[in-house]
Amino acid sequence: MNVDGAAGETIGVEEEFLLVEPERGVTVGAAGAVVGQLASIRLPGGGTVQRELRPSQIEAATGVCSNTGVLREQLRAGRRALAEAARAVDVLVVPVGTPPVRGTTAHDSGRDAGADARFARIDGLYAGVVRDYEACGLHVHIGVPDKDLAVAVVGHVNRWLPTLLALSVNSPLHDGRDTGYGSWRIVQQSRFPGSGLASPTTGYRAWEAAVTRLVDCGVLADVHQTFWFARPSPRLPTVEFRVADTAADVDDAVLQALLTRALVRTALAELDRGREAGSLSRLADAAVWSAARYGLSGPAIDLARETKVPATALVRELLLHLRDALEDTGDLDEVRALLRRTSGAARQRHLAATAGVTEVPRLMALASGGD
Repeated sequence: MNVDGAAGETIGVEEEFLLVEPERGVTVGAAGAVVGQLASIRLPGGGTVQRELRPSQIEAATGVCSNTGVLREQLRAGRRALAEAARAVDVLVVPVGTPPVRGTTAHDSGRDAGADARFARIDGLYAGVVRDYEACGLHVHIGVPDKDLAVAVVGHVNRWLPTLLALSVNSPLHDGRDTGYGSWRIVQQSRFPGSGLASPTTGYRAWEAAVTRLVDCGVLADVHQTFWFARPSPRLPTVEFRVADTAADVDDAVLQALLTRALVRTALAELDRGREAGSLSRLADAAVWSAARYGLSGPAIDLARETKVPATALVRELLLHLRDALEDTGDLDEVRALLRRTSGAARQRHLAATAGVTEVPRLMALASGGD
């Protein structure tokens, strides 16, 4: 397969956040009011802010970035704009994957039926599964101009997606309790059809046909709504990674973006040498569960060898796998430094133990400085 030398260079990041009341820390359906505050604000690089599935959620997206400095500044600018807009309507923006404390009406308050017609259709399709689904993730887009190439990349990166999840865990608390999981968001997402790792297909036409069948069978609202952790974007010329919990801070988001780009670049290099992806391991679901349960603090499943290993051992192997790609983009030293950080889940648990679960949203909330 002939790979364009410019492929795998650009990065775009979408960050989903919760909106909460400052006093009680409960989620609140204020997305419309926050977006209204940002109507006249221009974010750098074409960044955007928009509503998400629940009125208690909001999303900030960067523009197209080609280096870490630009990406970091756009992430900070989006977070800063959101924090200031939310403050104007007396709410906080909180970078956690699930709500430590849920509001009783956040799922249906503040909804504009006209603007959210698609979200209303999703509510009707999934009923109770989606009613309390205030889960927030981090989506990373890596530029790949050919859709067949994007599908081939998805097959190559599957082995490492549970490790990206383990590195990102940031949703241990939900509805006033510690769930025991690093990523309760993934447990919630697993209730939807098509979640997890996508089976490799032979080209985009086969991928598109598989998605269309799911829509025709009535289990997806439309072709834009697949839940797989990596997919060819249905809207953009990218491979889209959707595995990570939303990042607790900008550094966590940057780490996911740099690892993701290196994964794509490594997959492209392998494809250029004629190495096609293998079949999906029978243990794929088990590997995802283990990553969600333990993060980096326990065992993981190596999908190549189909055996249990320490999660930290897979991180070391991932870094070795990506070394050439990270050196090529000049990101190796930064990734090594960022890998030493404490997970968002561990930070939330520390705050819950020292200040109480209800204080976690306030203590995790975005500051006007953007981090």
